[in-house]
Amino acid sequence: MSVWSEAAMIIPTMLGGDWWEITQSLRTSGAWITGTVATLLGGLLIAFIYAAVPFIDRHFERTIMVYSYLGIAVIIFVEVIRRFVFSLQAPWSTTVPPVLFLFMAWVGCSYNIRLRTHLAFNEFRMNMPRKMQFACLTLDAVLWLGFCIIIVVTGMRVAANAADNFQILEGTDNIMKWWFLISLPIAFMMMAGRVIENWYEDYRNLKSGAPLISQAVIGGDA
Repeated sequence: MSVWSEAAMIIPTMLGGDWWEITQSLRTSGAWITGTVATLLGGLLIAFIYAAVPFIDRHFERTIMVYSYLGIAVIIFVEVIRRFVFSLQAPWSTTVPPVLFLFMAWVGCSYNIRLRTHLAFNEFRMNMPRKMQFACLTLDAVLWLGFCIIIVVTGMRVAANAADNFQILEGTDNIMKWWFLISLPIAFMMMAGRVIENWYEDYRNLKSGAPLISQAVIGGDA
């Protein structure tokens, strides 16, 4: 079977709902083609939603980060008191916070891409000609998208394998681990949306003559 045939079979297999078949299809080389298309289309859709609904653009990621952090803090606070005062502890109290932190961290990374507070050597780039500045920004976008594609494909493989093996989150009775693992490729599709949004903004700045690179401020606003 060719790589294109393998890629074409992944979506129908996913719609079939058989986790064993889904796991096998995602292990093929065609998963990289499907994953690339899914990441780019998902990123474009998310970028369109952000552009169409500014409220989501400004608050969606921050809301997820804040409530995830509050959930982690509440669980740890309550369970520390229960453990040292009442000698009780929920079995899941040491497994739920890490998976919440996982999603919070990657959503936070997506938000910081929008703020452009990642490592970008802006002091060096601001002294470049405009075309070189845009070339560097385009290279950033390509590298970020490549990173997103890798995580989306591998993250889907891990989540599908967890679902196929009926892995239950440690300390719980009926909470499936893949419910949390699927948040990883979702977060990186959100990240792809931010990358596309930033690149389009850079392209408009290039055409309009506006500054392409400005000094990022950690903790600033989008």
